[in-house]
This record gives sequence, structure tokens and C-alpha cells, in this order.
Amino acid sequence: MRVFLAVARHGSLSAAARALSVNHATIARRLHSLEADLDEKLLERRPEGYVLTAAGGYALEAASEMERAADTLIRGAGDGAPAGLVRVNAPPALAAAFLTAGLAGIASRHTALDIDLATSLRSVSLERHEADIAIRVGRPEDGDIIARQLGTIGYGYYGTEGACGRWDAKAPVFIGFDEADAHLPEALWLSRHFPRARLAFRASNQHAQAIAARSGVGIALLPHYIGRAEPSLRPCAIGPAPAPRDVYLLTRRRDRHSPAIRLVVEEVLGLFAAARTLFE
Repeated sequence: MRVFLAVARHGSLSAAARALSVNHATIARRLHSLEADLDEKLLERRPEGYVLTAAGGYALEAASEMERAADTLIRGAGDGAPAGLVRVNAPPALAAAFLTAGLAGIASRHTALDIDLATSLRSVSLERHEADIAIRVGRPEDGDIIARQLGTIGYGYYGTEGACGRWDAKAPVFIGFDEADAHLPEALWLSRHFPRARLAFRASNQHAQAIAARSGVGIALLPHYIGRAEPSLRPCAIGPAPAPRDVYLLTRRRDRHSPAIRLVVEEVLGLFAAARTLFE
């Protein structure tokens, strides 16, 4: 069942093998054995990877509950406190600059609770149980989920005193996204509004861009929660910034009665509420 969960979550035998530290053949053999025992086809192989059959969807729910129950037993929660592993997925910059410290604090206060924070720019699947909680920028379009708005993310231009003072509208120097992430909204904004700008430094996420901006190499378009938290950076009034974007917390509707997931949800809502002025 653990093998089936890994393949269902990751979508390939090789990714499941890496996650479980076993070889590809072991994954294939155990998956075939499980399907033979259940007399059901649980996964279908397609060009984009393995996808769940209808029977696989039911099996995934049951296997996830088994995993959660086993995890609770292993860790123990004799006082009735929420226990077990809760998987959280969030964009890289938001995770690095804000969520990591807050989620670590939650795990520190609730000692029977474990938190797995994964970062990805792609939208992970709650239905495939890749995550229990997903934090996304932009209005969600998922199916059977509960979406709670955490707040809005405002944007501005930030740089050192020297970088802001050297601003030249004819030859601006920015810190921006690398080529692989040039499709992101903030990257497109810079290319449209400053088509002749030089990108002196490029990085895949805005947390790294803020670190680069501390050197004075250029000006970075950053979310306020990153720019305002950097004491060596200040706002640069160089032109219009992108409109604020909404950020949401998503959970599976069927998980609304899970004590561990519900606890982490409430704690994350509190983290964002307390930092509202940092974001907007």
C-alpha cells in the first residue's frame, strides 16, 4: 500500500522508487502484486505518467487513511492532541521567506504533529494526495475542495539606497527571473513595462532575488512581504507595480474532520492574519 501511495502521488515508478529508496523493479513488482491481490486495476500507464482508475481512486482514499492512522500510532498522542504528518505545499518564495518559520513554530508547539513543507511553482494535486494543504496565489479552480482566502499580496520595487539612487529610466538595471521562469506574471510585467531593461542577476524565486538585491546589483520587483522584511532594502518609486494578487489555502473537503489538518489550517490562517500589514 505504501508503494501504491507513492506511485499515485508522484505519477511514475521511478519517482516512487526515489521517494521510497528502492529500485524501479521493486516498485513495479509490488504494485503488480497489490493489483493481483485486489483483483483490480488501480493505475493506468499513459504518456504523461500513471493515472488512477476509478478503483484506484477508492484505494487511494483508503490507503491514505491507513497511512494517517499508522502515522498517528507510531508517534502517539495519548493526550488526544492532533498527531501525525500533514503535507503542505506552497510557492518557493512564500515558503522560504514566510511559511518555513511559521510552520516550524507550529510543529514545535504541537509535539505529536509532523509537518512536511514542499515547494513547487506547479499546482500540486490534492486529489492525488500529493499534499493535504495547498497554498496558491490566484483564484483556485479545483473541484471538491475548500478554499479560504488568506489575504492579498501586494508588490513593489525594492533596492538598496544606492541602487534606488542610481535609477536610470533609459537604461534600468533589474534583478529578475531566470529564463525557465520568464512566463511568470512578475517577469512578464517587467518585460512589458521595461522592455529595454538589463537583468543583471536572475534567479528562480523572489526570495533569492531579494538576497541578490542586498548587494546593490539592481532593483527587484518583489512581494511586499519579502521587500519589507529586508532591512537593507527600501522601496523605489520608479513606476507602477502589478496589481495585488489573492492567496488561498486549499484543503480536500473530506479532510475537514481531520484534527491534524484542521489544526494546521487554523494556525496558518492565524499566521497570515497577524502579518496582514506585511503583505498588503
